[in-house]
Amino acid sequence: MNDSPGWAAPGPSPSDGEQPGTPDGQGATGGAQPPAQQPPAGGPKWSAEQPPPGEWSSPGSPQAPPTPPQQPQQPQQPQPGTGWGSYGGPQGPQGGYGHPGAPGQWGKPPAAKPGVIPLRPLDLGEILDGAVATMRSHWRSVLPITLVVATVVQVISVVVQKYTLSDLPVTSGDEASLRELVDALGGSMLALIANGFIQLIGTIVATAMLTMIFSRAVLGHGSTIGTAWREARPQLLRLLGLTLLLGIGGAALVGVLLLPGIALGSLGLGVLGGVAALPLILWLGIKFSLASPALMLEKSSVATSLRRSSRLVQGSWWRIFGITALTGLITTFVSAIIVWPLTAVGLAIGIADGGVSGLEDGTAATGWAALILSAVGAVIAQTITMPIQSGVTVLLYVDQRIRREALDLELARAAGLENYGSHPAAPPTGG
Repeated sequence: MNDSPGWAAPGPSPSDGEQPGTPDGQGATGGAQPPAQQPPAGGPKWSAEQPPPGEWSSPGSPQAPPTPPQQPQQPQQPQPGTGWGSYGGPQGPQGGYGHPGAPGQWGKPPAAKPGVIPLRPLDLGEILDGAVATMRSHWRSVLPITLVVATVVQVISVVVQKYTLSDLPVTSGDEASLRELVDALGGSMLALIANGFIQLIGTIVATAMLTMIFSRAVLGHGSTIGTAWREARPQLLRLLGLTLLLGIGGAALVGVLLLPGIALGSLGLGVLGGVAALPLILWLGIKFSLASPALMLEKSSVATSLRRSSRLVQGSWWRIFGITALTGLITTFVSAIIVWPLTAVGLAIGIADGGVSGLEDGTAATGWAALILSAVGAVIAQTITMPIQSGVTVLLYVDQRIRREALDLELARAAGLENYGSHPAAPPTGG
């Protein structure tokens, strides 16, 4: 018999030396059966005492209570239904695969799943599956947000690239003066900065609204676009401030590490500073990666969200880094297989119109065909990948809070689950 921790038999079983079904105080000599129940001479060697009908049942089916007086419970047998704490529940001896009180139990204990994830610590597959499941089940709210944001951003990007990059002088020497080159580069830089700021605003709006949709999906609740906007709007300025603070702080850190090499004119010292900056930026990026959902869902300030992210990530940096990096690889691969073929078709059209010289002077890449097809691919890719990235971040935040703060109990109450996480004093014994 397996009496390892967390394992419980589906019902009472006889200990060594006892006859099954023998009640307390009755042995082989004290409970003789009537003559009609004695085995015939020379027949099979059956026991003289048989268990009363209905005492034994298959694992997973309810058992009838034993007839009094009951057989004393053996101390070495763990109580069924209590081996996994709150997940044991009040089911008592009822078991079956997937129930913590049944033999053959493998994997994690069952947990309530009101929405896209079970209310317990998650693994990598459950986090990715939760993000994809939210896209699939709430696509009417998720996809329009990312589609509109991606379309607006890409339309502006196409216009900026067409009327700034195509105006750059492509010749040198006497044909283009230094002043013309500086003016063209200055105008292009301003246009690119404006385009980047618009992309930043679009990404922040989409991230804020998606965070609200995913938080409701965890509870099994739907969310409309209007509801997501009303819930996200009060925190948009703080989310913008958080994003700018992280970006400016990262750029300042890189500048400080590169400054000694630049000041001394030492290439080696500059390379050393850049090499030191990369792991430091990566470490800080993961350390504060959960600040955005903390700010949105806890309605906190920028400083509080940074502290919350630091505490939640502490001790789990490598795990969060691995999940974030894998998500980035998946979304990058999906974007590449969508954008690259359309970009190649656009370049082929530009080369066909302008010849090989269009490829040499860059006009093929800045033609309308190449820019439009590339933008179409980017819109499709961002519409698909943006919800996955936002969803993984939100679910990582939820997972860390479940692991550290028992958030699953609050989520269960918010989802309307009664008696979730209660610890019964003892399993039912019948009668």
